[in-house]
Amino acid sequence: MSTITAADVNKLRTTTGAGMMDCKKALVEADGDFEKAIEILRKKGQKVAANRSDRESTEGAAIAVVNADKTEGVVITLNCETDFVGKNEGFVKLATDLANLAINFDSKDAFLAADFNGITVSEKLIEQTGVIGEKIEIGSFEKLSGAFVGSYIHAGNKIATLVSLSANVAGAEEAARNVAMQAAAMNPIALDETGVDADTVAKEIEIAKDQLRQEGKPEAMLENIAKGKLQRFFKDNTLVNQDYIKDGAVNVAAYVKSVDPSLTVTGFKRAALG
Repeated sequence: MSTITAADVNKLRTTTGAGMMDCKKALVEADGDFEKAIEILRKKGQKVAANRSDRESTEGAAIAVVNADKTEGVVITLNCETDFVGKNEGFVKLATDLANLAINFDSKDAFLAADFNGITVSEKLIEQTGVIGEKIEIGSFEKLSGAFVGSYIHAGNKIATLVSLSANVAGAEEAARNVAMQAAAMNPIALDETGVDADTVAKEIEIAKDQLRQEGKPEAMLENIAKGKLQRFFKDNTLVNQDYIKDGAVNVAAYVKSVDPSLTVTGFKRAALG
């Protein structure tokens, strides 16, 4: 039987992130074989993952990353079961490392199949499920590209956003960050009114009409008044039409134009947890 040293245990811990006792047990079971010990820990992760597959994983860390050219970004959530795990420094680092890898892929499936330090991202998630003892998975995966892309991660890593602008002009970085902060805080449902789906529009008009009927307004007037209320809905719920949170005298579109007259917001992505 092989002698298991503290250095062996520490090496396995560094490689897998598993606890000291789990690493020692795996090495003993593997008779000192490092690769076999890793496999033992992975199988433990698969077993834990199977047992926790029906659990809800609504906590975690939301991370946004932008490439060096500021032309493309990704926002992901690494989900877990408890806020305690989601706030753990090692967990947030893993989420950040995964986001830095995710920016190289155009789909969640391609990302999950990608290599992450010798194993796939999917296998890493299973491994970490065994290490942490909670269901760990990628929740959101959103890409955004544009002439200039900026990001914002809210304190506590519960909300992360990306915003794309029409041009890389002086002041674009601050503007993109400010608008990304707006998207985080105000949770718009679309960029502008054209992005609101027809079902939502019809539902809001019907809600407005019902309210007006209850107020005793004549049926003939309902359509026009409801359309006015719909414009208010667009103002409150679409990003470029919302009042700018740092200056309520202007909307987001006007704020961006104050940076450069030709500048517009062309897109946004938002991921949130909890």
